[in-house]
Formats: sequence, C-alpha cells, structure tokens
Amino acid sequence: MREYDKSHVEFLRLQQTPEMVHGAPIIIKRSPTEPRPGCADHHETACMKMHWVAREDDSAKKEDKPLTPEQAIQKMRDQMGFPNRNICSVEIHTKFETIRNGDNEVGLWRYYRRDTQYQKKRPCFIFYHGGGWVGGTPYTVENPCRLIAELSGGVVFNVDYALAPEKKYPNGVNDCWAALCHVYQHAEEYGIDPTKIAVGGDSAGGNMTAVVSLMDRDRGTHMVALQVPMYAAVTFKGSATPGYHFSIAEYEFDPSQEAELNPRVAISRPKDEEHDDEIMMGNLYFDDPEHQCLETYASPLMEKDFTGMPRCLSVSCEYDGLRIQDELYAKRLAEAGVKVKSIRYRGVSHAFIDRLGFVPQAEDLCIEIAEAMKQM
Repeated sequence: MREYDKSHVEFLRLQQTPEMVHGAPIIIKRSPTEPRPGCADHHETACMKMHWVAREDDSAKKEDKPLTPEQAIQKMRDQMGFPNRNICSVEIHTKFETIRNGDNEVGLWRYYRRDTQYQKKRPCFIFYHGGGWVGGTPYTVENPCRLIAELSGGVVFNVDYALAPEKKYPNGVNDCWAALCHVYQHAEEYGIDPTKIAVGGDSAGGNMTAVVSLMDRDRGTHMVALQVPMYAAVTFKGSATPGYHFSIAEYEFDPSQEAELNPRVAISRPKDEEHDDEIMMGNLYFDDPEHQCLETYASPLMEKDFTGMPRCLSVSCEYDGLRIQDELYAKRLAEAGVKVKSIRYRGVSHAFIDRLGFVPQAEDLCIEIAEAMKQM
C-alpha cells in the first residue's frame, strides 16, 4: 500500500524537460506536494519524523560505557535503511544463490515476473546496495528490485558484496565485478540478453556502479550497456578532484526548514569551504586512505578520460551532499560523448529509494530505470 496518491507519481512522470545547470542539461523533477523552493516534500518530511534515527534513544542516554569500535560500527549499521513497501501488482519470483570470488562468498538474489520465467533475451539489471561500504544489506532494496523487475519485464539481480572494515577495498569492488561477470557468462541460463545488462546502485552502490562501468571499459569486456548511479559517492577526496568543489551555496533552504534540511547534506561536506576533506567512511574502507582514495577504482571521478563509457542514467536529489559530484560526473560523461540522462529529484534527500511506498519519487525512479532498461 502506498502512503501517497498515485497522481503524485503521474506528476513526476510528466516532468521530462531538461534545464541547463552549470552548463549541463538536468531534468529537475519538482515535488508534487511542496511548490515552495527550499522545502522538503511532505512525504519526505513524514519519513524524517518516523525514521528510527530521528527518535529519541533513551537507552543510549543511559549508556555509561563508551562504545567499542565494533559496537560503534554495528550501531551505525543498525541505523541504516528504511522499512519500505512491496507495491508490485503481479507475482515476482525470487531465487537465491551464492558465487565464489576468491575467498569471498557473494550472495546473489534474482527477481523476475512469473509470467516471463520462460522468456529469453530479457533485459537485466544488477543492483549494488548502498550503506557507506560498511553497512546496508540486499534486504533494504528488495522491494525496489521487485518493482523494477515487474515494470521492465526483465531480470533483476541484488548483490551481497563484502563490507569493510572486515573486508576492505578492493574486496567489495571485486565482488561486484565478479557478480557482473557471472551474470554475463550465464546469460543464457538466466534467460537474459547479454547485450542488455545494466548495473546500478545507490550511494556506495552508486560508487560500485561507476567503478564497475569503468573497469568494464578499461578491460575491453563491454558487458555493461547501461549504468545507473543513484546519489552516488564518486569521489572520496574532493580537494584532489579536478573541477569539483563543494559549496553550501548550491543548496537552498527555506528558513522554516533549514534546521532540519541543512544537516541532510552532510555527506561529502568538508569541515570548511577551504579544506575539502575525505569522506569519513574512507577510514574504514581503505587500508591506506591517503593514497587508495585517489585511485580511479575508488574515486571514479578522478578518471581523466570517460570516452567509451556505457550510457548513463544519473540520479541525484536536492538535499544530498553528493549532488554536486553526481552532476559533475554526469556532465563529464556527456562531454566525453557518452549518452546521459541526468535527473535531480527536488524535495527529497539521500537514500530516498529506500523509502519506496512512502515517497512517490522512489516509485518514479523505479519507472525511470525500467524505461531505460527497455531502451538498451
């Protein structure tokens, strides 16, 4: 059951005309419930209030012992995600298997419409979940995966890659690459068209998406037909990334909501405008943060030449500190001759696809992905 009227999705669907933003065409999808600039969508506001992170934690206040590093990481993991809804209208089959990547066991979920199970040459989408490289789970994005499978008529895979700090970079990247190779090599068995494979993910999963697409280009394998980075972290070290600079002036906050919305853009935000510090999670993700964060397979926006990269559906959102780097990534791809569709959702913040069934923007994004899959 949706917590919004379906007309709100239709409102978003009608918005397909790009505007020029810093010299690049971006489709700005306005909120269906909040016309005022600098204000959150009403459904987004409701989610902020109901999320467990927003509630008072009395037990934490009574905690008289400092958390160990392991406890701190677990607490951070427990705060991730949102209890989204299954809004599919047809039966979706779910299968699970594991594949091996060196010493790593990689979980691989698979979703498809029951009425397509005997079809061949279906399009495919491989989803890499978010969670800052240290958390998140495939379970959080199962409902978006199911809906994308329903809408596209294709097969959607959901990858359980290795997480830091237990398994640091490049373990997760290599797991994501292994999943792509496995799907490509078993395309006939899965009933998919090996020329119609898309990869996509949100936040850290968006980073994996861009990295895997870059690896695919560099290695000449050309398995990826479409990349879908969603509010992706595409650089760890903003101060070292050519053409990138974080500025809070890029964000508009209505005075009545600034206290709530300003903190929502914390990701990738430097301590001050002069010193663009590394994303905090890098200290957990890398063995050698100072040097590894500059590698293109960690920070794909560091790449100097994007020629030959796969087509891109780039997704950003208004109240997200990653928005500036996302839109720069899309712009640089387009400048290299890559076909790009760039969308910015107004009124919502980071990880909004997790709120499927609660915010109409998440449903619209699933439709956008399904439409892009059909066009591969």
